[in-house]
Amino acid sequence: MQSRIIIRITGLLLMLFSLTMLPSAMVSLLYQDGAYETFIIAFGVVLVSGFLIWLPVMNHQGDLRTRDGFVITVVFWLVLGLAGSLPFYFAPSVKLDFTNAFFESFSGLTTTGATVITGLDDLPQSILFYRQQLQWLGGMGIIVLAVAILPLLGVGGMQLYRTETPGPVKDNKLTPRIKETAKALWYIYVTLTLACALAYFIAGMDVFDAITHAFSTIAIGGYSTHDASIAYFDSVAIEAVAVIFMLIAAANFSLHFVAFRHRSIKIYFQEPEYRTFLYIFAVLLLIVVFTLWVTGTYPVLSAVRYGLFEVTSILTTTGFGAADFSSWPLFVPFMLFLSSFIGGCAGSTAGGMKVIRVMLIVKQGLREVQRLMHPQGVFLLKVGKRTMSDNVIQSAWGFFSVYILMYGLIFMLLLATGLDFTTSWSAVGACMNNLGPGLNEIAQHYENINEPAKWILCFAMLLGRLEVFTLLVLFTPMFWRR
Repeated sequence: MQSRIIIRITGLLLMLFSLTMLPSAMVSLLYQDGAYETFIIAFGVVLVSGFLIWLPVMNHQGDLRTRDGFVITVVFWLVLGLAGSLPFYFAPSVKLDFTNAFFESFSGLTTTGATVITGLDDLPQSILFYRQQLQWLGGMGIIVLAVAILPLLGVGGMQLYRTETPGPVKDNKLTPRIKETAKALWYIYVTLTLACALAYFIAGMDVFDAITHAFSTIAIGGYSTHDASIAYFDSVAIEAVAVIFMLIAAANFSLHFVAFRHRSIKIYFQEPEYRTFLYIFAVLLLIVVFTLWVTGTYPVLSAVRYGLFEVTSILTTTGFGAADFSSWPLFVPFMLFLSSFIGGCAGSTAGGMKVIRVMLIVKQGLREVQRLMHPQGVFLLKVGKRTMSDNVIQSAWGFFSVYILMYGLIFMLLLATGLDFTTSWSAVGACMNNLGPGLNEIAQHYENINEPAKWILCFAMLLGRLEVFTLLVLFTPMFWRR
């Protein structure tokens, strides 16, 4: 393992990350909210720490190996989560201890959106801006990770998707080099963010809220600058903008690249994974709206309004709230929550297991039923017009089995900390799927759960964000053998 190269990259990463404190410092100066020193101190600490880590190994050169890639990927999130927690820890207006500061930072960077902070409406604007910015940066990190990095390590949904699935996105890279791929993704990401912010502004948000909510919408993070989330605005136009851009952000970003290049919206509907995602979305929407209407929870127009928003928010694992879905009648809260396990498409900022894996698992299950009825038959498994190999199907099932196994293990650990059944069950799902809001005690925030549970949930966030195997491989003895 190239430990010196890993250390050098970590130091450079910290120095680069320190610059992200400066926009919040400028926001503090603009609004005169008194938090300027907090960000300057955090900037200095992160910059100096990164420099001291980088200095002893600054001249060390070498090529990274696959094993180094796994370590750097995990270190990337852990180190930035720690560095990102400093403003929350230093800010007197937030008053968070180390555990809560790290939880808030890590939740932001992984775009989980589980918060321990209440009273958002009274916080300095710079702190609010910083929370939203963390999610935006984390979302971009996820896209580059999913599309450019994880496939090179042989893991991730895009590894299955781009090499085996038909449609417009079938090349191993968007562009010939990872650097150019990352640059192309940045252009798309920034363009969508600017378009979303402009749409929010036109819909009625002020400039500050429009920019900050665009950050968390495109990142599918779910943080808001208000305790009531999107419900604070009580605006159909704002909710419509959020729905549109959540659905856009849940698509494969490689698909955006192809659609932008060809200037054609038809690309989205021709692509099997995103088309399946829209089918799932439509079915969920019909069920939820019908149930809310017939149970008298809302009149029909309100049922459509709130049902549409919450189905989009939960299925895409964003976590915005226009209504309290956890209090809805019958099976609706649990059905919505379970939909977050599907999540968005591979190569998107959404969490969950990803639609492509769910497609493969369902198709394989149906194929097994056909084999029971016709033991001598040969049944090919196809996505679109292309036949899937057994290796791809086994990979999807392997991911699913490990995902469920880790879910059960973390669930038992949370129960052992003293949390009740419903809170534990939903907290694991909300964090592994990078959703944020859960049921019962964590329907609104995570402030009141115990510290051991918060650290366990931080592990769950990372596990889900890194698509399970990238993290778990570090716990195998074989990985560390020379």
